[in-house]
Amino acid sequence: MELKFRVAARIAKPAHEVFEAVADPARLSEYFTTGGAQGRLETGATVSWDFHDYPGAFPVHVIEVVPDEKIVLEWAAYEGQAPGVDDGAMQDADYRTRVTMSFKPLDDGRTLVEIAEEGWRETQAALDGSYGNCHGWTQMLCALKIWVEHGINLRADFYK
Repeated sequence: MELKFRVAARIAKPAHEVFEAVADPARLSEYFTTGGAQGRLETGATVSWDFHDYPGAFPVHVIEVVPDEKIVLEWAAYEGQAPGVDDGAMQDADYRTRVTMSFKPLDDGRTLVEIAEEGWRETQAALDGSYGNCHGWTQMLCALKIWVEHGINLRADFYK
């Protein structure tokens, strides 16, 4: 069984505005990367994302960007909590997964944002990690929607 998922949301703003809310590190830091983002998402770049609920900043490798349409990223595969550790410490695996974000303008002026992630090994730890990432990307879409449409940071003080 291939481990992958896709989540989606409709956001009541034009594709350019929604795309920029993800590609621009200052905007991304306003609602998603609770510890901050460094570097614009551009083809070939390696940027840094930091989250209060994850130990330390980590690299995000930007594979492809088509402005206002698509962002493709790779990052260390997450495989859940470190074995035998009770303090919530997490572990990354020694391979990457691929994240593809698409931004599709809809006829009513909204944007359909789809986020797919794939590439996990077929192990229980990888399955657990994929569920965690699916949760994270779903939360990201919720936070993106409320921030872009209403200026509210849904994740403010969520983790600290």
